[in-house]
Amino acid sequence: MTGKKRIVVGMSGGVDSSVTAWLLKQQGHEVIGVFMQNWEDDNDGDYCSIKQDSLDALSVADIVGIDMEIVNFAKEYKDRVFAYFLAEYSAGRTPNPDVLCNAEIKFKAFLDYAMQLGADCIATGHYARKLVRDNRHYLMKAVDDTKDQSYFLYRLNQSQLSKALFPLGDIRKSEVRRLAHEAGLPTAAKKDSTGICFIGERPFREFLQRYLPTSPGEMITPEGKVMGEHMGLMYYTLGQRKGLGIGGQGEPWFVAGKDIPANRLIVVQGHDHPMLLKHTLDMADLSWTLDAAPEAGDYTAKNRYRMPDAECVLSPVENGQARLTFRDPQWAVTPGQSAVLYDGDICLGGGIIM
Repeated sequence: MTGKKRIVVGMSGGVDSSVTAWLLKQQGHEVIGVFMQNWEDDNDGDYCSIKQDSLDALSVADIVGIDMEIVNFAKEYKDRVFAYFLAEYSAGRTPNPDVLCNAEIKFKAFLDYAMQLGADCIATGHYARKLVRDNRHYLMKAVDDTKDQSYFLYRLNQSQLSKALFPLGDIRKSEVRRLAHEAGLPTAAKKDSTGICFIGERPFREFLQRYLPTSPGEMITPEGKVMGEHMGLMYYTLGQRKGLGIGGQGEPWFVAGKDIPANRLIVVQGHDHPMLLKHTLDMADLSWTLDAAPEAGDYTAKNRYRMPDAECVLSPVENGQARLTFRDPQWAVTPGQSAVLYDGDICLGGGIIM
């Protein structure tokens, strides 16, 4: 990036966005910080840190020497992200709200707001890189592969990527912490957030109960043997081991499926039970970072965030759906989660697992 730019930085009150703002200011750009308030229900409770996060962001802005605004996107978040989140759980699937939050809030509502401020581009504290070649914007994995967040950004298109900067993509997390300490930023030692995007680190079951009715039912084996009672299908995800209440019978038990019409949770014994292993997955609601589906062929893919890339073959994309066939069986492929396709370090996009 050449020349001085007006850059609007999404400030979360965490160390990553703090260092992002500091780096861009050091490079001589005109930097404006924006703290997004995207959740209003009970944001004065024990599990929501919006107030503290906004204070931290303001403190950082003061030290870095930039103006900062607090902008409310709560309506957009509720309409575009949270409604989908609840609908997916109601249907027995397991959505990833961070993926939708990036596509709909950080790189749509926030991006639109930044453009109204006269920004040349926006910047976030995501660990990802961008390569521009022949006027095409390639979303790339971060240098720090333990922190790479390209998986969560796979729904960005060329228009969004053309306006986005990821200053931390070439930096390791340990270096980000070191820079924050050297700059005297108050977020230097702040713990990373692990909660639902913008909602915080609440007890998940208790949180969902406030929005969706619970419907307990039988917990059965594939052969139909009743093993216990589940609290409601929405509280369980494929591959889940904890919280089943089945013990003392040899190998551990795992969630392997959901019989939605009968409101039954299917459980199996043993980590490598055949019901937990799949060689293929189908995905819909496709989104491609280069605005066109890749050619059929050999790639790698992730079907959940914390997993190594797995070799696969992409079948021809037809009728808005795609199939991935993996060389090695994949464990606990979960409907509602995202499968993300890579060509080396290039994130091509992906879709929602059916």
